[in-house]
Amino acid sequence: MTDETTPVRAEDAFDVAAVATWLREHADPESADVVAGGTPEVAQFPGGASNLTYLLRYPAGDLILRRPPTGAKARGAHDMGREHRIQSALRPVFPLVPRMVGFCDDEAVIGSDFYVMERVDGTIARRELPRPMPPAEVSVLCGRVWQVLTDLHSVDVGAVPGLAALGRGDGYVARQVTGWTERLSRAATDDLGDWSDITSWLDEQQPPDVAQRLIHNDFRLDNLVLETGDEPRVVAVLDWEMATVGDPLMDLGGSLAYWIEAGDSEFLQRFRRQPSHVAGMWTREEIVARYAEGTGLSVTAEQWRFYEVFGVFRLAVIAQQIWYRYYHRQTTNAAYAVFGPAVGELESRCRTLLDA
Repeated sequence: MTDETTPVRAEDAFDVAAVATWLREHADPESADVVAGGTPEVAQFPGGASNLTYLLRYPAGDLILRRPPTGAKARGAHDMGREHRIQSALRPVFPLVPRMVGFCDDEAVIGSDFYVMERVDGTIARRELPRPMPPAEVSVLCGRVWQVLTDLHSVDVGAVPGLAALGRGDGYVARQVTGWTERLSRAATDDLGDWSDITSWLDEQQPPDVAQRLIHNDFRLDNLVLETGDEPRVVAVLDWEMATVGDPLMDLGGSLAYWIEAGDSEFLQRFRRQPSHVAGMWTREEIVARYAEGTGLSVTAEQWRFYEVFGVFRLAVIAQQIWYRYYHRQTTNAAYAVFGPAVGELESRCRTLLDA
């Protein structure tokens, strides 16, 4: 996994020697030679605004450490053990999951749970593609990206020990509408506008679940590791924090809330976190059509409007949760300052979709 790293921020630092000692005693056998090499050098990946991700650089190879952020956290979020269990269970049937090295639930080591995984060779597409590509090649890559989501939604959850228990049965859409509405209320700040018309519309328009599938819930280009040689392809899917069993169209709607394209507002273009604007990338409408064709799910434009509005609403709540931490000075990361204005922009986008 090739991505820019930075020195570890003071508020995100941890006891590296303690981690090195723990890994020598608990890492999986395949990583034993790597972790035997003393204390690693550590750097931080600046991307993302939820769990913290670090590079552990040993003489014999690199590993990745994931841990929760500091400060107040949304209830049920940042469960390192759950994230580790899902990936461990899924990897045998979905090989794009990185290999897990170890999970630590002893907070005495660094003050929180954490897990360590292999580092996958490749690149991560954040605001731009890793290299220039002609539109035809970009289109091929785009098709392969969304095929990964289709493949994930095709996993036989009942045949994989440990995955079926993630689901709570029918009513996933309803639980999500209620849950994210409550999260918005708990993360309210003095500058949060009135969202009652949007939450009421979502409550009134929610459809029944179309299926119960394994869903990622944070599927974006910047959560994928790409091999961008002559045949660009996806080699790993990262950040399984919010994965569960639920309605696959809710997963697609959540993903496309991040998919900024030509015609979206100037602010959203600046807020864009992935190169969805590059010539050759499919539009949101094209992605929905290709996904429906690949999965056999039939979705009309009017039906899709609910999933699109919910996806944008959910993204706004995520941004508000991050803004809440910055607003109350629970983090000093200056990159989080943009999330307040982003919430207002996403509110406007929701209302534009409602009025369409």
